[in-house]
Amino acid sequence: MKFPPPGRMFDIGGRRLHLHVSGQRNSGSAVILEAGLAATSLSWATVQPLIAEFACVASYDRAGLGWSDDAVAPATALSAVNDLHALLESANLPGPFILVGHSFGGLIVRLYQQLHPEQVAGLVLVDPVVRAEWRGPTAARGKMLARGAMLSRRGAWLARAGVVRFALERLTGGAERLPGLLARAFAGRKASGIASRLVGEVRKIPRELWPAVAAHWSEERCFRMMAEYLEKLPLSVSQLDEERTLTDLPITVLSSANATSEGLAEHHGEAGLSTTGKHTVVPETGHWINLDAPEAIAEAVRDLHEKIQPR
Repeated sequence: MKFPPPGRMFDIGGRRLHLHVSGQRNSGSAVILEAGLAATSLSWATVQPLIAEFACVASYDRAGLGWSDDAVAPATALSAVNDLHALLESANLPGPFILVGHSFGGLIVRLYQQLHPEQVAGLVLVDPVVRAEWRGPTAARGKMLARGAMLSRRGAWLARAGVVRFALERLTGGAERLPGLLARAFAGRKASGIASRLVGEVRKIPRELWPAVAAHWSEERCFRMMAEYLEKLPLSVSQLDEERTLTDLPITVLSSANATSEGLAEHHGEAGLSTTGKHTVVPETGHWINLDAPEAIAEAVRDLHEKIQPR
């Protein structure tokens, strides 16, 4: 990849993961940012600098995504937790950690806390995946997952053929019509709309990072990982023990303004697993709160960070 990683590559036992650390290591518990389903550390580009003003903060790329090496285990929340645990041990960051997870990343950080409770000082869940939707999914939702995986694998073929790079370079350059027509021709009208919305979100990332984002999404392995995560989403959801409470662990759940009623109910219940839990709906945001309102996430982290530091 022609774009150098902003962070360092850490060995986790024969494979390397990319970790980008900023802020001060002597500021107490480190904040670890966990991205969404097929997103990378770059999805935190507007959040990380805000947190770095008061804490040590790190974003990273899961195996098979961004600058990290390919995955060797099935793409589930559990395999991501095992990799993250090895990465944090290798990086020797100050703990216990504040884990911040967006979307599917919310499931990963919940599972990390379940398996390594002594290492977690608090959680911030950013519009986390609604597990009730995928726990024994209906036929309709199963079909949705299958179609998403199919389109992702088709995307891998398009990436290998160079079509994705061609379209992304023009979309990020401002050309809307031609890439949209290409997406519609290869994947249908609905996929074209999804692609346009994704690029709309990418454009909220600092402009200087667009070429790196486009380079990541032009790799076929990115689409393969997305397909695997989608196919195994019900399995990933089942890996979390829904009966376990969080006692008094500090947890803040941020919901997007367009979250469904089912999603809001689950998010509220998740905050209620702890006696100190908080649930907030962030106004004027879509699912990508980290791009729409990065300051809201930074403020939630700051509030939690100040509460857990020794007096």
